[in-house]
Amino acid sequence: MVKSKATTVEEYISELSDDRAGDIGAVRKVIIDNLPKGYVETMQYGMITYVVPFERYPNTYNGLPLGYISLASQKNYMALYLMNVYGDKDIESNFKNRYIASGKKLDMGKSCVRFKKLEDLPIDLIGETIAMTTVEDFIKKYEESRR
Repeated sequence: MVKSKATTVEEYISELSDDRAGDIGAVRKVIIDNLPKGYVETMQYGMITYVVPFERYPNTYNGLPLGYISLASQKNYMALYLMNVYGDKDIESNFKNRYIASGKKLDMGKSCVRFKKLEDLPIDLIGETIAMTTVEDFIKKYEESRR
């Protein structure tokens, strides 16, 4: 699946193969278990996305809720988009160093961590990284980046 037209998370997961659905479901559970209060799960850009809802912050550059994390099943891999890693040099450095120290191979773009199976992720680090950034801190970083 390159880009889903699913309108709900459940519909998105139901479109996946059993192995992909299991891995995406496991990463989704880690996200939900570690997500700071105030973010909301939705579908955005054809991916499962955790956003700052408009009720909390409507002033985005593109008219969409401010995306914090996205989770997707692509054609050749799965991807976890961590916008707090992309937007903060200290978090990025810590994340990359700890990922490499875990012994797992890091395949990463600016915010996108690509993985082929759940075992490719240092899942504790993923949870800790998600838990690092409150809605308030994420909005502050976003506003600083837009200046």
